[in-house]
Amino acid sequence: MAQSPDLDMALALSRFGLGAGVDGIAAAGSDAHDGLMAEIDAGAPVLPNLKATPDLIGDLIAYQQEIRQMRQANPAPAPMPAPAQPAQTDALSPQMMQNMQDGMGSTANTANAASPRPAKNKPDFNPVRDTDLQEIDARYNGSVKAARIGFNERMVMFWMNHFAVSLKKSQLCAITTGAYEREAIRPHIFGTFYDLVSAVETHPCMLEYLDNQQSIGPNSQANRNGKRGLNENLAREIMELHTLGVGSGYTQADVTAFAKVITGWTFNRQPQRGPVGEFIFHRQAHEPGAQTIMGRRYAQDGVEQGQAVLRDLVRHPATATHIATKLARHFVADDPPPALVARLAQRFRDTDGDLGEVSKALITAPEAWTPTLAKMRSPDEYLCALIRATGVTLKPYAITSSLNNMGQALWQPSGPNGYPDTVAAWASPEGLAARMEVVSALAHRADPSVDPRPFAESHLGALLSDHTRDAIARAETYPQGLSLVFLSPEFMRR
Repeated sequence: MAQSPDLDMALALSRFGLGAGVDGIAAAGSDAHDGLMAEIDAGAPVLPNLKATPDLIGDLIAYQQEIRQMRQANPAPAPMPAPAQPAQTDALSPQMMQNMQDGMGSTANTANAASPRPAKNKPDFNPVRDTDLQEIDARYNGSVKAARIGFNERMVMFWMNHFAVSLKKSQLCAITTGAYEREAIRPHIFGTFYDLVSAVETHPCMLEYLDNQQSIGPNSQANRNGKRGLNENLAREIMELHTLGVGSGYTQADVTAFAKVITGWTFNRQPQRGPVGEFIFHRQAHEPGAQTIMGRRYAQDGVEQGQAVLRDLVRHPATATHIATKLARHFVADDPPPALVARLAQRFRDTDGDLGEVSKALITAPEAWTPTLAKMRSPDEYLCALIRATGVTLKPYAITSSLNNMGQALWQPSGPNGYPDTVAAWASPEGLAARMEVVSALAHRADPSVDPRPFAESHLGALLSDHTRDAIARAETYPQGLSLVFLSPEFMRR
C-alpha cells in the first residue's frame, strides 16, 4: 500500500476505480484495501430490468419479419421517368412558366394534392435502437454512478475489451452486445477464468461476431455436397487473444484442428426448433473424429471435445502469463514490472485461474501503489469519471456522441483485439482536444455554485499538485476552474 490512508484512497479511486463520486473521496470510505476487497467479494452488480439474449433475438426476428411483411404489402414504387423536355420554351404558357420558376401556382399545387404519401415500410418501434439506449442508460447512469470505488466496473470494462465484440457486425450483434456484457462478462469477473471463457465463447453475440455459426466441418453430415466450409475465426482468436497469446507455441495446424473441434457450436435462430438465442450444439455440422492440438489428442464426442480443449488452453502456462501481463499493463504501466507479472501469473496457476484471487494479488502488490500516475484514462473511463464527479445524468445519445468524439465508440472496436491499452493511444493532440470539448459541455451543465477549488481538493485529494491547485485558483469563472480540474494530469491520468 501507499504512504497514507488519504493517498491510498485517492489512488484506489484513480488507478483501480472510476474516480470519486459527486461527494468526493471521503464518501468512498477510509480504508482503500477494505473497499477494494469488498468489491471483489460482491462482484459486479446486476443491471435490472433489461432483457435476456433469447428475448432480444426473438424481438429482432419479429422486427425483421414485420419489415418484410410491410415491404411486401407496400413495395417501393418504380422510379418515375424523367419528364419529356419541350422542343421550344415558347410552347409553355406564361402561367406554366411562372409556376415552374417559383414552385408555386395551380399546376404545382394540383400535382402535390394528387400525389399520395409514401407508404411506411418500417415499424415505428426499433428494438435494436431502443435496446442499446436502455443498456447505455443502465450502465452509465446506474451501476457506474452507484459504485463505491468502481473496481468491479473497471474489471467489467477490462474483460469486455479483452473478449471484444462489435455491435457494427450485424443487427444481431447490435441488439445483444449489451446483454453479452451482462450475461457472459459481468457475472464472471471474479470467478474462474474457465467459466468466463466458456460463457464468452458460447454466447450468441460472440458466435455471431466471429462467424462460428457459419463454420461447417468438411466431413460433417451438413457438408455432404462439399459446398460449405470451415471458418477459423473463433478458434484463432480464442488462442491468439483470449487465452494463450501470440508467440505461445501453437501453429496454424492447431488453429485448423481447433476450428474443426468447435464446428457445431452455434445458437438457435428458428422459433419452431425451440427457444431462439440459446446456445446449441449442431451435431450435423460438427467435424467427426479425434483432433490433435498442441500435441494433445482429443477424442471426446460432441460439445465435450471443445470443452476439453478450452480447459487445457485455460490451464496452459502461456495463458497465465498472457492474462497477468494484460492486467498489469492495464492497471499499472504500459511496460509492466516483470516481478508483478510473474506473481500474478503464479497466482493464476496456483488457483486454477481464480480471477478473484488474481485480483487480490494485484491490489496488494506494492508495484500497484506507486504515486506516479503512469497510465492514461481511456475515453470510456474518463467519461465515467466525469459523470461520477459531476453527478450529471447524460442521455444515452450524449454518452455515445461523447465517446465517439473522443475516439472510443462504445462496443465498436475495429477488431477482435479490442481498443489499445497504452498511454500513446489516448494522449494524441486530437484526443485531448476532443476531451476539452466534452469537459466544456459538462462543466457548464454542472452545479454553477460549485467552487472548483474545494472541489479539486475533495475529488483529487493527495494526488492534487501545487501546479494544478494554482491554475484552478487563477480561473476567471467557476466553470472554467472546473474544466481545469477535469483537464488536469491528476484527473486524466491514473
